[in-house]
Amino acid sequence: MQQERSDFGFAKPLRLLNAAQYRTVFSGTQVRAAHPNLLILAVPNELGHPRLGLVVAKKHVRNATDRNRIKRIARESFRLRQHALPAVDAVVIARPGVGELDNEALAKLFDKQWRKLTRRMNDPQERGKRR
Repeated sequence: MQQERSDFGFAKPLRLLNAAQYRTVFSGTQVRAAHPNLLILAVPNELGHPRLGLVVAKKHVRNATDRNRIKRIARESFRLRQHALPAVDAVVIARPGVGELDNEALAKLFDKQWRKLTRRMNDPQERGKRR
């Protein structure tokens, strides 16, 4: 028996899949949501829904299980908030120290950064801010 499909999935249309898509975000960043442990760069897209890319470098998070944990929590946070987010291509970049955060602190940090990103996308005066 097939299970009913949820609107909260994380299928391929919600992901940045290739280098060109990442390059578009890195070269055309219009909105940033920064924290000492985490940075989210975003650029509006024409798709009508947000997409997510993840960069968790071994240089900043040495342990593979920590890198995977960070990516899993990032995807889950995005998946649950995708309907509230504007139509953007967003890249989450892990910074040094993010691996030391526990799961609860990491989830709260992602929620705070998604709210900040949404606020800055909706308010043109907020877009230039770097905090």
